[in-house]
Amino acid sequence: MGCCTGRCTLIFLCTLQLLAALERQVFDFLGYQWAPILANFLHIIIVILGLFGTIQYRPRYIVVYAIWTAVWVTWNIFIICFYLEVGGLSKDSELLTFNISRHQSWWSENGPGCVRKEASMSGIKGLDNHSYISVIGCALEYRYIEVMHSSFQILIALVGFVYACYVVSVFTEEEDSFDFIGGFDPFPLYHVNEKPTNLLFKQTYLLLFPTGFSGMEGMNK
Repeated sequence: MGCCTGRCTLIFLCTLQLLAALERQVFDFLGYQWAPILANFLHIIIVILGLFGTIQYRPRYIVVYAIWTAVWVTWNIFIICFYLEVGGLSKDSELLTFNISRHQSWWSENGPGCVRKEASMSGIKGLDNHSYISVIGCALEYRYIEVMHSSFQILIALVGFVYACYVVSVFTEEEDSFDFIGGFDPFPLYHVNEKPTNLLFKQTYLLLFPTGFSGMEGMNK
């Protein structure tokens, strides 16, 4: 297939997904978001598998990638609902950190325009040597940044799903047509290389008795 085909487009989409997932994985690590870290890690593996299947003409790997894109879309819809607090979810909960820590998204303190300030709480009993962290001046709330990340992931995944189905259908048609003309059948090749017994006998006799073979043909006439 040429370079401007569904296969090349799917390779580009998988590469773009891989880069976006790696970027997201870095910031999730910085924010100690353990659930997204595990999801991103699995996503990276499946995308690499789909990229390999597309390059090496392996439809089964692309089918696995297509199935995963549906799961990935569902996961990112959940992330959007989590940060927008839809359906009783709360962005301040410890759900994404498996209740191990109270860390939030890295963007909550390092978003565009955000200024992080620490205030001492030494005057309060039981909170000595602790500090209160406040973030002001953010041009965009961190939850909207996370929503945009997930929305971009959903968009790429949906387009990738469509092209994955198209590429699988093309690969399947090519394999079926190749089987139909005997591309994987060694039987015709066997018959092409096979020589009749009489022809082999005549060639051998001609090599051993060139004059006798001519005389035999004259007697037969």
